[in-house]
Amino acid sequence: MKLSATLFIAVRALLRNKMRSILTMLGIIIGVGAVIAMVGIGNGAKARVEAQIATLGKNMILIFAGSSTSSGAKGGLGAAGTMKIPDAFSILREVPGVTMVSPEVRAGAQVAAGNQNWSTLVLGESEDYFEMRQWDIVDGAAFSDQDVRSANKVAVIGSTVAHQIYGDNDPVGQIIRVRNIPFVITGLLKPKGNSLGGADQDDVLIIPYTTAMKRLTGATILRGINAQAADDADITLLQEQISALLRQRHNIQPGHEDDFTVRSQQDIAEMATAQSRTMMYLLIAVAIVSLVVGGIGIMNIMLVSVTERTREIGIRMAVGAHGWDILLQFLIEAVTLSSIGGLVGIGIGFGTTQIISRMAGWPTNVPPVYVIGSFAFSAAVGVFFGLYPAKKAAALDPIDALRYE
Repeated sequence: MKLSATLFIAVRALLRNKMRSILTMLGIIIGVGAVIAMVGIGNGAKARVEAQIATLGKNMILIFAGSSTSSGAKGGLGAAGTMKIPDAFSILREVPGVTMVSPEVRAGAQVAAGNQNWSTLVLGESEDYFEMRQWDIVDGAAFSDQDVRSANKVAVIGSTVAHQIYGDNDPVGQIIRVRNIPFVITGLLKPKGNSLGGADQDDVLIIPYTTAMKRLTGATILRGINAQAADDADITLLQEQISALLRQRHNIQPGHEDDFTVRSQQDIAEMATAQSRTMMYLLIAVAIVSLVVGGIGIMNIMLVSVTERTREIGIRMAVGAHGWDILLQFLIEAVTLSSIGGLVGIGIGFGTTQIISRMAGWPTNVPPVYVIGSFAFSAAVGVFFGLYPAKKAAALDPIDALRYE
């Protein structure tokens, strides 16, 4: 019997019971749709994290002061008062591959100009900070090395603070008061958007770290150190060398914990994506279970179909159909069910990713290999779970089949 005729008979048999066929495909549709949607959403989330990591700069290594314990009271990250300015420049001098450093001081402060005021984050940094972070100045200029050495009262303003204080007016050259201390705004930063933690990176005022220490905080310790590695540097090796140097400078004995934390952009990216990646794998596993359940549903319906169509099978065999023709017919029915379910699932999956992309505001990406793989897997489910009913139909005795009521 020709394959085209067998295919026609198989499709006609499925169309006779449209609702049953649709319900049988639901498991495959849900499974494939879930796989496509989860992959698209997961890759979109990963792309968003990578974009946010890129806002940190290029080849950045972040050294944070560690936690502290005093009289039984524990302080969090950044509380240990051991990170000093000489530590930063020792890293620059003694660790090959580190090209720039920026000692960092952080303080929350109320800033004001005229009758407007705003609570924001004030960062004390070096003049290299803007190049390290690849943070462009869209108006004016950054402060200079001379400003850092002289602890001048100059500032570079983020776009959020500029909008809140000055509205649509140009902030460059204006005076802004930080804790009632007047600063001259030398530059306006290009907007960067939110950080990995969801904080507004543009809600910031950046001043020389010397100015922050002498005029704002009065502290002699650093919140952390930003370091930039050369393009060809081994980041992992640099992290180890920085850790060894700081342990030596802080007189930390073997077996004792570090009073600092060294992180690279890659470390931060992996930590940020670990949870979402685990969730994506879990949902894909659930989707695969759904595919298997859908396959079992196909096998169940095909077994019912064999029973219902026993006389039909007997008549076909009586007029010359071979066992192979019967097997192929039922196998085609099973594969058709699973394949159509797979195609519909792919469409639903893509539709879901587009809806979530618009709602969440991040791009989604489904690599072609996952689309092809999902369709191939759905077809394989049809073959695997349709083979047993097909063999059972092919093995029927024509005489017993004709007698079947």
